[in-house]
Order: sequence, then structure tokens, then C-alpha cells
Amino acid sequence: MRERILLSAHLSYRGSQALETAAFSVLTAFRPHGILYVSGATMNLRRVTLVSILLGMAGTAAMAQAPPDSAPTKNSESPQATAAQSVDSKSASSAKDSARSEAYYNFTLGHIYEQQYEATSRPEYATQAIEAYKKAYALDPKSAEIGERLAEMYWKAQRIHDAVTEAQEILKRDPDNVQSRRLLGRIYLRSLGDFSTGNGQSEAVSKAIEQYREINRIDPSDTESALWLARLYRLKNEHEKAEQVLRGILRSDPENEAAVEQLTQLLMDEGKAAEAVSLLEGITAHSPTPVLLDLLGDAYTQAHELSKAEAAYRQAADLDPSEPSHQRGLGQTLLAEEKYTEALAVYEKISDIMPDDSDVYLRIAQIYRELHELDKAEENLVKARQYAPGSLEVMYNEAMLYQAQGRYEDAIRVLSDAVTGIKAQTPPLPSRRRSLSILFQQLGQLYRDTQNFQAAVYTYEELSHLGEEEDRQARMMIMDTYRAAKDLPKALQEGKESLAKYPADPAIRAGQALLLGENGQTDEAVKILRAQLHGNEGDREIYLNIAQVYERGRRYKEAEESARAAEVLPGQPRDNEMVWYLLGAIYERQKFFDKAEEQFKKVLNVNPKNAPVLNYYGYMLGDLGIRLDEAEALVQRALKEEPFNGAYLDSLGWIYFRENKYGDAETALRQAVQRESHDATIHAHLGDLYAKTGRSDLAAAEWEKSLVEWKRSLPADIEADKVAELEKKLSRSKRRVAQKSVAPDAKPQ
Repeated sequence: MRERILLSAHLSYRGSQALETAAFSVLTAFRPHGILYVSGATMNLRRVTLVSILLGMAGTAAMAQAPPDSAPTKNSESPQATAAQSVDSKSASSAKDSARSEAYYNFTLGHIYEQQYEATSRPEYATQAIEAYKKAYALDPKSAEIGERLAEMYWKAQRIHDAVTEAQEILKRDPDNVQSRRLLGRIYLRSLGDFSTGNGQSEAVSKAIEQYREINRIDPSDTESALWLARLYRLKNEHEKAEQVLRGILRSDPENEAAVEQLTQLLMDEGKAAEAVSLLEGITAHSPTPVLLDLLGDAYTQAHELSKAEAAYRQAADLDPSEPSHQRGLGQTLLAEEKYTEALAVYEKISDIMPDDSDVYLRIAQIYRELHELDKAEENLVKARQYAPGSLEVMYNEAMLYQAQGRYEDAIRVLSDAVTGIKAQTPPLPSRRRSLSILFQQLGQLYRDTQNFQAAVYTYEELSHLGEEEDRQARMMIMDTYRAAKDLPKALQEGKESLAKYPADPAIRAGQALLLGENGQTDEAVKILRAQLHGNEGDREIYLNIAQVYERGRRYKEAEESARAAEVLPGQPRDNEMVWYLLGAIYERQKFFDKAEEQFKKVLNVNPKNAPVLNYYGYMLGDLGIRLDEAEALVQRALKEEPFNGAYLDSLGWIYFRENKYGDAETALRQAVQRESHDATIHAHLGDLYAKTGRSDLAAAEWEKSLVEWKRSLPADIEADKVAELEKKLSRSKRRVAQKSVAPDAKPQ
């Protein structure tokens, strides 16, 4: 299993060693038990016979009463004095031995009651055990063994304060008493479960760290305690200290799998995937255990080396076919690689092993959704809901399925219900903030998809109330929502306010620069973006933003230069999908159609399912009236990925129009205008279709709507030649209407 910082997990306890004196040998049958054990089992009381108990007590009593061996010595004192001293000595020795014997007796009795409590959970046995240990401790207050058992019993009886007090008293007398420190460490660990957040948890973590740090100093060989110290440092975000502890373990034990696992997770948490890969590759090269190979798969995944991740997970699964986690890792990687058929086979295999695991059915539903087999996706979502009723993740996937089916109102309803459910949680769960963040983002996008922009803005405002990180995200989304609604003044105002609050935030600065580009303020926008260049491979997105600003400002030469600057940066071929797409658009706008086609083909070579490129390429061919069969096939492929995209439906309708398939064209264009009612191009295309099929009044109405939308368009979107052409069509249409109205009244000459 992977390493987790789960403080409710089983805690190991190293049993204290029995003292080596003969008098304590009887205690070895009753070794102390930790709060939770790694090995050993609780004593079965039925095996503790009365004979063994009596023999044990008799043995200790006899040992206590046996006089010590003494060698004869000269004594110059009188026989009477000697006799008196002998009597006093024997009396003192007898009293001492009697006290020891009684202490042992009470210790043994306390342990018997402790075992009875463990077997029955009856509180009276806990009380009797504590009282017996207290009597033993009173008789032998210097015995660390008895003190440890008393403190442990207080813990078992849930008398935590007494347990802590007793352990701390022992440490006052003996700061290096490792058993007491282990007990305190375990107590503080378990107390973490009583706090969700806040000062209480932080204080408990600090106290636990103090104990485990001391244990690590006193007993460096105690690897288990060192691992807990590293976990606690990680919990407190003191990653350097955690890494130091873990590397210390690995120096003495390079093959310690738990330490490797923790260190790997730590490196990945810090985004150091390359270091994690290097560490694991070195170990798995000669000791390829399933757990470490599984971790190697995780590290490769974070490093975006999916083919290597797939190989690591496959090797882990081959070594341990019965462990579902290896199959899960493999399935997730295949999903990321878009190898949906192979991923489906893996998850179906897991479902045979774990038929009541809702997550498996969720993944299968996701795969069927990607394969556009929506009925099968819904069947598996029903199974997932059956095994996890009320699951937030199931509800989220249900909404995604409705969205894929074009059932936007149903998707909005499901996500709204999920938000209401989370808000009603009492007390709120720790995951509340993250869950609401995901839901608000998706819900806002659904409102945008249905062109309910005001509802989208309200939803993003709800997101902003969750915290600073969410506030930054929400502001970016609100800026873009106003842009999509063609309300550039509000978008720019939101950007201005966001920059005032977060002046150094690179994403907000880039968003505001893009809005300035939409507003025709090209140079100002580029100046903001160039200030963010760092001269490394992270500049790709910045160069793309600069290229987009130049393209919107119709400064195509500079746009191309910026896109080419992004193209030459190191990376994988798929990293340049957006680069080639943007270059294609830049060339198409200049009517360099051959060059545009070359760029679009580059994208499709690395990602044949890139829907925006499939649509743009197909529409370009259709608008030129060439290779219409190919154009239609390209747009159909785009619609397979996004069946309800208004722009793609418009492209298909326009190609049908060019192919003289007017019935199909009307169906597609009417669907498009339902999805994108404020798109000037779609209204113009529908108007052209109505004109072609002799419905002049309907054509004029659509052209009027198109002209209105052009006037509402963002400055960078306006295409003067298309607006002029549209005005001519309307003018001709009005003249024809006027001529028709005048013709009946005309008198013959």
C-alpha cells in the first residue's frame, strides 16, 4: 500500500524488555502490550491457569524470602551485640523482601486484571488493574517497569490525563526512558484524531514531534519511531526536516521500503518528480518490489512520462496480481494515455476482484463516456450510486454525463443539489472547501454553456468566498465570463480590481493583458506579458499569449514570430498543439490557406481528437468550397468529441449548405443557433439558407439579428468586410420587399 500520513493507522509499539534480575524473571510471561501492536497477540485468558498463576506468585515469594548468602566474618563485638544486630538485619531484610514480594504480587495481579479487561472490555477490570499497579508502584516507586504498565493501563482505560501525568513523572526521574516517550508519542498521535483543524491539532503534533525526536536521539535504531517522526514533520509542512530523517534511515538501511516510500511521496509533494524517479529507479533496478514499482509509476505519472508509468504499473501487477492498487494505477495511466479500450479491460478485471467498489464503476462510466457509449456510461453510474449512495463523486460524474448528453438543466440541478448538501453538513467536513471549489467551477461553466452569464458570475462569486486561492481563480473566471458575454467594460473593471488586490499574480496580469488585447490596446498588453518572460521553457504560455494579442490586433507578422518563439522551446510534441493551432489561425486570417493546413495537420498528427482544430480545418475547407467531403468528415469528428457545441454545429450546417444539402443544413444551423443565440456568424448563415430556399422574410430577420450581434461584438472580433456584405444583403432584401409592396399598386402605361 502507498505511504499515507494517516494518523489513525496502526501504531507500532516496541515491547519493553524484561529486566534481567532473577526476581523479575516471572514477569517475562506478561510482556507489556502497546496501544496497538505490530506483532504478537493478546493473551488468551483461558490459557492462564490457576496453577501457573499460583506457581508464579509462589516463586516470587520464595525468592523474596530466601536469605542472602553470606560468608563468615570476624566480629569483635560481644555475642549479645552481634545477636542484636543480626536480629535487626534479618528484620530489615525480611521487611524489604516482603515489600518486594507484595509489589510483585500486585504487579502480577494488575496484569491479570489488564488481560481480563482486554478480553471483556468490562470497566471494573480496568479499575482493578489500575489499583493493583498503583499498590505495586507505591511499594516499589523506583521501578520503571511498573510505572510504564500503570501509565499504559491509564491509557487503555481512557484516563488520558492520568496516563500523560504518570509518563511525565517517569521522565522527570529518567529523561531517557524510551518506553515512556513511546507511550507519550502514541498518546499525542492518537489525540490528533480529536482535532480537525486549529491550534489543538498543531499543539498535539508539536508534542508528538518532541517525543519522537527524543526517541530518535536515544535509540537511533528504532526505525518505526523515526518513520513516525518523518510523518509528523510532513504533517507540519517541515519537509526539510522530514527529508533529513528519512535520508538518515536510508543511510543505515538503504533497502528500507517504508522510508523509500515516504521519501518518494515527500519528493512528489514538493514537485520533485525527477528526484523521486531517480531514487526509485536506482532501487528497483536490483530490488523491484511491487510497492516500489507502484510508486515509480506514480513518479513517472507526475513527470508526465506516461509510457514509463504504464510499464512500471504493469511490472508491479505482474509481481503481485492480487493487489488491486497496481491495477488501478495501470488503469488510470491508460486513461491518461487515452487508451480507453485497454483501460476498460483493466477496470473490468478489478470489478471482478472488487465487485462492490463504487470507484471502479465510476472509472468504467468515464471510459464509456469518452467512447461516446453514453447508455453504458449511465448503467455503470447506476452501479456506482448503488454502492456509494449520496457520494459526491458519483453526483459529479452524473452531471458530466448529463452534460455529454446535452441535458444541461439536469446537470445544473445535480450539481446545485450537491452544493446544497455540502453546505448543510454539520459539522463541516475537512474536504468541504475543496469539494465546493470543484463544484462551483463546474457549475459556473455549465451556466456559461447555457449563456446564463449572470448566474455564472454569481457562482464564481460564491467560489471566491472559500479562500484566497479560490478568490484568485474566481476573479479570472469572472473576467473571462464578462468577455464571453461581450461586456468588455465590466471584464476590464474586474481585471483592474483584481490587479489592485493581487498585483503580483502572474495569471491575473496575463488575463488583464489579454483583455486589453481584445480592446485594441495591443502594445500595452504586450508590455505586461513580456515582463513575465524568464528565458526558460516555462515561457511557452507567455509567448502564446503574446501571439494571441498580436493576432487579435491583426499584427500577423509579430504574432507569427511570437508563436515560433514558443515552438522552439524544449518539450514534448503535444506541448506544441496550441502553438500550431494558433499559427494555423494566423495564416488562415491572412488567406495563406496552404500554410494554415500544414499547421492543422501537425496538430492532428499528435492528437487526432483535437476538436477545435478539426472544426477550424473543416470549416476553412467548407468556406472555400473545396474538398467538401473531407471538410464534412473533419467537422463530424469534432462533433463526436463535443456533440452539442454550437460553433461545430454551425460549421457542419455551412458545409451542408455548400453541398446543397439544404434540409440537413437547416437542421444543423437551427441547432447551432439554439446553442449560441448571440453568434453573428450563425445568424448570417441561417439567413443565407432561408434566402436560398426562398424564405426572404426569415432571411432578413436572421440578417438583422446578425447585424445586431456584430455591433455587440468585441472590437477585435469585428470583421468589417463581413459586416459590409451583410448590410448589402439587408439593403437588397429591403428593396425587394419594397418593390413587391409597390408592384400591385402600379398602373399600366
